[in-house]
Amino acid sequence: MIKSTLITAAVVAAFTSIVPAFAGVTPDNAAMLKTTLTPLGGEKAGNKERTIPSWDGGLTAVPAGYKDGDPRADPFPNEKPILQISAKNEAQFGDKLSDGERALLKKYPDSFRIDVYPAHRTAAAPQWVYDNTYKNATRAKTTHNGLSLEGAYGGIPFPIPKDGSEVMWNHLLRWRGVSAELPFRVWVGSADGKHSMAVAATDEHQFPYYYKDGSGEKGKDSDFLLMRQTQTEPPFKAGEQILLRDPLDLGSKERQAWQYLSGQRRVRRAPTIAFDTPDFVSSGMNYFDEVFMFLGSLERYDWKLVGKREMYVPYNNNRFLLAKTADVLSPHHLNSDKMRWELHRVWVVEASLAPGKRHAVPKKRFYVDEDSWSVLLVDGYDSEGKLWRTQHAVPFVAPEIPAVVSTTFTVFNLQAGSWIVNNLYNDQKEQYKIVPRRPDSYFSADALAGAGMR
Repeated sequence: MIKSTLITAAVVAAFTSIVPAFAGVTPDNAAMLKTTLTPLGGEKAGNKERTIPSWDGGLTAVPAGYKDGDPRADPFPNEKPILQISAKNEAQFGDKLSDGERALLKKYPDSFRIDVYPAHRTAAAPQWVYDNTYKNATRAKTTHNGLSLEGAYGGIPFPIPKDGSEVMWNHLLRWRGVSAELPFRVWVGSADGKHSMAVAATDEHQFPYYYKDGSGEKGKDSDFLLMRQTQTEPPFKAGEQILLRDPLDLGSKERQAWQYLSGQRRVRRAPTIAFDTPDFVSSGMNYFDEVFMFLGSLERYDWKLVGKREMYVPYNNNRFLLAKTADVLSPHHLNSDKMRWELHRVWVVEASLAPGKRHAVPKKRFYVDEDSWSVLLVDGYDSEGKLWRTQHAVPFVAPEIPAVVSTTFTVFNLQAGSWIVNNLYNDQKEQYKIVPRRPDSYFSADALAGAGMR
């Protein structure tokens, strides 16, 4: 592990040792969110080499004429890559690449490439989210061995994290708006280089944790995610729906999930929509907890906070989402000509199978953006410790929210040579549209049944 990681890990350990009387960190440590740290917990300063800039408030300027849901303009249209990493030179950058990135470079040496652009720290949030994050720093805590969250509301729960589960809670509760509509497609690719569309659908996401008029008084008894999905293609799946409700108290409660089957015209409980159940939305090519890089309960793993690293990660990919679908899909991965990578600091979290638990992927390593708290890279290892799966996100900046949003993601099965890209917005007239908040009853089994049709 590189030196900067070890230093950061030592700082984390120091925080852990000095805060026994507080749910989070001490007020003195929380005060750093107004000085040396960004309001969401990233290091405000850039690096010594100036290849990572200082954070200056993020990108909040909305282009003239922008309407909610419009594909978002590339904020850096004239920039060119400052570095190209390929199979020929990847060894020079090993400390800034994940195992998965290096594996893709070696597996597809003639097509996969990492084009590195100047880094821009565009992540931002509204002031009320910053205010709540500051309050959360001293009051938030996890219970049930990190599986449940208490004392946090309306902001990042652990802007100064002390362990791996806190970082993963930050990812689950990252800021991306209160209510959004996401029309998307899922494409699957096979080892022979062919790909096909698995499904077209629309997700509706709502985050009660971020209701601005709330107070968090319900605490652990509330849900943090409400999600309703309606599939429109292919014809035999048209009308099928999925409903998820994820609680803050994942230590004693389970995800509530339902599925509407249009062929049967009925709603049924779907408790298997979780963990390492193959995701039928994407033809079983990924597991349900790989959706959005990680989604659901933390209970299958023990979470170790390793520290921080500077790494080349996907970032600010607005230009990618403006391209045609046919132009962003290469035979074995996303088109390297369209992807934008930047140097950023990320938290490294290692997940190892918890005692008495099972999971198809017994070990994972997550790389989490310090500014947005989005997981940007994931490597998954098999029972023999060999790299098996790797994922990368395709985050974009949405200044009207404001936020860096990470919903499009890939999953590569390195051993089988297959892959998927999920939540692909290309060719959609509307992309991650912020919409008025719906009543919570809209995210209920009764509402699912009432809307079912074919």
